[in-house]
Amino acid sequence: MLRAMTVLLACQLAGEIIARSFALPIPGPVLGMLALFGMLLRRGAPAWLDDNGQGLLRFLPLLFVPAGVGIMSYVDLMRDEWIVIVATLLISTIVTMLVTAGTFLLFARLATGRKGAHDTAQRG
Repeated sequence: MLRAMTVLLACQLAGEIIARSFALPIPGPVLGMLALFGMLLRRGAPAWLDDNGQGLLRFLPLLFVPAGVGIMSYVDLMRDEWIVIVATLLISTIVTMLVTAGTFLLFARLATGRKGAHDTAQRG
């Protein structure tokens, strides 16, 4: 478990260093996650990293506790600003769905175009 946590934290640290060194608008942990993803694409996930990931997923619901506490702490503010909160949630959900669908369609077209070009090359 120590080895897996070291790899995960090293990727996060590398992402933080890159993000801060180049003043990127992307959070360091996101860059670290992309670095880990790249490593996993090249080498695959070793069993020790997979086991640790599964262990972390078991405790994922605990991460919702601070959000619940925040909601309970600011219930009066939320009662006063509920229209803005609901509007923001609806708009962000719609935008997310549109971007996700657009991205899917773009990659579906790219995959179809690549498959068609590959089939044409094999026939020719």
